[in-house]
Amino acid sequence: MEKQTRREAIRQYKDQKPEPGIFAVRCAATGEAWIGISRNLAQQQNRIWFSLRMGGHPNRAAQAAWNAHGPESFSFEVLEAVDDEGLSRPSLDSRLKDRGGHWREELAAGKLVG
Repeated sequence: MEKQTRREAIRQYKDQKPEPGIFAVRCAATGEAWIGISRNLAQQQNRIWFSLRMGGHPNRAAQAAWNAHGPESFSFEVLEAVDDEGLSRPSLDSRLKDRGGHWREELAAGKLVG
């Protein structure tokens, strides 16, 4: 029974469709926020937290805030899911970029990467 449950869990994981969108990483201690875009929101926080823990995140301000205030001061928030139905990859990338710019302006936030 255990093998069948495991196989089912693996199948469900593989069948998941990635959800693209816009997210914010915030530092409560400093009040700073950084906006990012992702083709897979469900996996994004783990990637960011890993690079911050390892000390190699490309955003120097976010890394400095993490080093100074620790993970307990940080939060991850999905701001907007983007419907990618019928969009080509370049069209999706363009839409994500546009919506990321909108949220950076709306929240007076920096860009997380790039």
